[in-house]
Amino acid sequence: MTTSALTRMISRSLLAPTLIVALAILVKGYASVGDGFSAGVVAALGILLQMLAFGRDQVTADLPIHRAPLVAMTGLFIGFAVLAVPVLTGGAPLEHWPPPDEKPIYLGTVELITAVVFDIGVFLLVLGSCVKVIDALAGAAAEDDA
Repeated sequence: MTTSALTRMISRSLLAPTLIVALAILVKGYASVGDGFSAGVVAALGILLQMLAFGRDQVTADLPIHRAPLVAMTGLFIGFAVLAVPVLTGGAPLEHWPPPDEKPIYLGTVELITAVVFDIGVFLLVLGSCVKVIDALAGAAAEDDA
């Protein structure tokens, strides 16, 4: 498959904005429309666009695609930790922190609450899983062409 120089240039210039939009969806998602799942899908689509424009070999050389399973497992661990830590401390699964009567900690305008941590875990799980599936499909297509 060959792509034009214009396609490759546009694809490369869209990667950073795509990842920034995914980060914005992740940060804003717990309080309004959006979430870690949507952010993970958007980020994975940015990587898919790179694969379509440059091919699997070039993207694998440029980006750490081989770490996708580690990213997914990290996300799964974070999600499980958000579920399990309250249980281990005597609370209910997925118990919200801070409690409703306490004021949350802020990082700029972002509230640091368990929903943010859980969304980060979901983001990493979805991103790693989608990138691994995309890579596997691109590898299978490359084998069929050979």
